Parts: sequence; structure tokens; C-alpha cells
Amino acid sequence: MAQQQAHVDSGTGTHHMAVDLVRSKPRKVLMVVANPAVSSNNGWPVGFWAAELTHPYYELTERGVEVTIASPDGGKVEFDNLSDPRDPSKWSAEDLISMGFIHTPELMALLEDTPQLASLDYGDFDALLICGGQSPMFTFPDHAGLQHAVRSFYEAEKITGAFCHGVAALVNVELSDGEYLVKDKTITGFSNAEEEFGNAAAGVEIMPWRLEDALRKRGANYIQAGLFKAFAVRDGRLVTGQQQYSGREVARAVIDMLGL
Repeated sequence: MAQQQAHVDSGTGTHHMAVDLVRSKPRKVLMVVANPAVSSNNGWPVGFWAAELTHPYYELTERGVEVTIASPDGGKVEFDNLSDPRDPSKWSAEDLISMGFIHTPELMALLEDTPQLASLDYGDFDALLICGGQSPMFTFPDHAGLQHAVRSFYEAEKITGAFCHGVAALVNVELSDGEYLVKDKTITGFSNAEEEFGNAAAGVEIMPWRLEDALRKRGANYIQAGLFKAFAVRDGRLVTGQQQYSGREVARAVIDMLGL
């Protein structure tokens, strides 16, 4: 059989899926992943959860959104081992989207030297999305630069989102009026039930504190959909997701909020 030759019609200019857009300039989303750290509970290396970047990244870019991946401190970022579909544990072996990301050199190159949040102009972006994983529970709550980014986006009336343990970035954020951002907001994040499941599977206490408890203490109306159910909730311009299976739900909410 003769080898087929690819040909791009000059009338369309591309063979990729056509997307109807409202505006000529693409929307821009800033996604934040955690820097590598070490668990103070167990001494494990911790990072961000692969699917919490790769799944919403896929949803957003497929709709023509430009995504920038950054981290609070900049530099190389790494997956939590259990979230890597290549890990011998096979905990995430079914995650084909992350596997595709891993086997695309141009995408993995984005994780080699992420820009530091503080180096970016937040005015360039339409939305902020904060990914979870294990490191956020150790590195996000008191990170001044990350708190500034969250406050800047929210008070500029831009879409502000977080999911799974990435919601840890919201817990201690105070707005200009001195109130906690999450106070009186309907919000979700990694649940106590899911923490208990993870602890039982690992045989140790994985996290140093509980996100659900902290959100309630701050006056949030915390809700969840059940053990490892894909779930996202929107409260005004704030959108949150429950755990690693909720990143795509959050991305779809953001796509809707952007009018795409």
C-alpha cells in the first residue's frame, strides 16, 4: 500500500478540531502546581497529583484556552509517585490522559523550569486554577506569594479555582476587608472520608491536618458528593473540586464561566 501523504487544506490552515469561539483572542488560564517537598509526617518526597494538572489541561486546551503552568517558588516540579501511571504500585495505571502527557516531550518540558508565581503579570490571565496533591498540604497554606495571587485574582473579579488538596491554598487567604476568602462560601475539597480511606490504604496518617475541618473552622459551607465522586461546586467566581477525579469538572465549569 502506498504511503499516505498528509495535506492541510489552505482554506482551513489546520487539521485540529475546530472550536467556535466568542472572541478572536484566546482566553488565558494560569495553573499552579506545588513545588517538591518532603512530608513532615512520614519523610516521603511529595509533589503534585498528575491528573490534577493533566486532566484540566486537556479540557482547557481542547477548547482553545492558553494555559501557563507555574509554581509558587518556580523551577522543576514533580508528580506524586502514586499519581504517576508508570509507578509500580499501579495506583494510577488507568490514567491514560496523564500517560499521554508524560509521553509528549513538549508537555513534560513545561515541568522542568516552571515560572515563579511572583514573576508573572496576573493581568495577563482570565482565571487562576490551583492543583492539588500531597505537597500542597505542607507548602500552600502559609505561602505569602500564593496567598497574594489568590487575593489578586479574586479581588480583580476573575475566576479563582482550586481542587483536591489544592484548596489548601485558600484556607488562610484574607481579603482586603480582613475577612477570610472562604467564609460563607460553599466550597469543596478533599474530604475527611477520603483522608480516612488513604490512611487505611497506606497504614499511616498521610496528611498533617484535615482540609475539611479547616474549611469549616474558617466559616465555609463545606460540601462533598461522596467517596471519590467527581464533583465541583461554584460560588460566584470561586470554583472548587473535591479530589483528583474532579479536575475536569472544575475545568468544564471554568470553560462555561469564560463563555467558551
